[in-house]
Amino acid sequence: MLEGNNRLHVIDGLRGFSLLGILLANMLIFQYGIWGKDELQFFALSPADTVVHKLVKIFVEGSFMPIFTFLFGFGMIKMKESMEAKGLKAGRHLVRRFLMLLGFGILHSTFLWEGDILAFYGIMGFFLLIFMNRKAKTLLIWGTILLCLFGLLGLAPESPDDPAAKQNKARMEQYVKDTNHIYGTGTYEQIKHHRQTADPLGMDGFMIFFMLLLAPLLTGPMFLFGMYAAKKRWFADPAGERSAYLRGMLIFLPAGLLLKSLKPLFPQFGWAGIGEMLGGSILALGYIFGFALLCSAAKKSPWLRRFEAVGKLSMTNYLMQSAICTSIFYGYGLGLFGKLGVAVGCGLAVAIYLMQLFASAWYVKRFSFGPMERLLRMWTYFSFAGKPKPRIQQPTVSSQI
Repeated sequence: MLEGNNRLHVIDGLRGFSLLGILLANMLIFQYGIWGKDELQFFALSPADTVVHKLVKIFVEGSFMPIFTFLFGFGMIKMKESMEAKGLKAGRHLVRRFLMLLGFGILHSTFLWEGDILAFYGIMGFFLLIFMNRKAKTLLIWGTILLCLFGLLGLAPESPDDPAAKQNKARMEQYVKDTNHIYGTGTYEQIKHHRQTADPLGMDGFMIFFMLLLAPLLTGPMFLFGMYAAKKRWFADPAGERSAYLRGMLIFLPAGLLLKSLKPLFPQFGWAGIGEMLGGSILALGYIFGFALLCSAAKKSPWLRRFEAVGKLSMTNYLMQSAICTSIFYGYGLGLFGKLGVAVGCGLAVAIYLMQLFASAWYVKRFSFGPMERLLRMWTYFSFAGKPKPRIQQPTVSSQI
């Protein structure tokens, strides 16, 4: 992201807003586990919880992480432009940044929580370097192609009567039951051991490698769309672009909601899977345009300033969410794993986020960067100040004596 007075307030606010949706979606993982969140038949949900869960699946899950993905691509291009304007080589700095993201993610997933996304962003950063110097049109074309290919995955047939499928279902059921007990009552070491060793899908090394190869197809479109938006100078003039934001919101918001509603409403139709695959990214674009429109119309709102503050401390707030929620739900904390229900969990997510809204606003008035953001910047620029070192200009020799 650009620094100092050149920061784009819409982007900071959008990043902060996305963390609310990410927390709401992640709350299902905190409460039921990364696999258990899709196997809620093993938990005693009330009718209200069932309704709230469907609403979260349609409005939230799979649509806020793509916003963050979009912003990652956007910020990558803006950082490149900013560093090149200072005479720095962007490639080497970005490589260091991605390596540290990978390191943070490995530590996060190893010692705290299984739903980490930082390591994946670090890996994807290296893939995105291929596109960093491409034209905006190229980014748009590749993003659209990958999105269409991703949508076709929704046509993959399901065979519930297949013996292998039945075996996997039985393995998953046992895994969810074991996780419910260990996460709810276990010690830190027991939970850590289960997180690192239990494998409900029986995936071997080849399957893991295959999934990594598919990662650019599954997530690449929103990264590339964010890079495209940065090159086309989106969000540079919120007031002047208000009509464009309105059109984007009116197109992508209803289209995304419609696509995401197909699978929950018509689970018997195979083609509904396409909507599930495409809807998350389409709805994310609708949210992006909608929030930008809101910013352009109410740019002086103190609430928007608070969203910006959360966005400026995005990594710190993201990791704090993990620390707070694992302490609430895991056995070494309050041990409420699988006990609160989806509706109460959503209320808890909103309460935690409200706390971060006000705490972040207080923090940014006193400090320039969050603690995790400062570490990342120090490593990126090899500077204790967390700022790029100005390039020393060589003195020119006059041709006149």
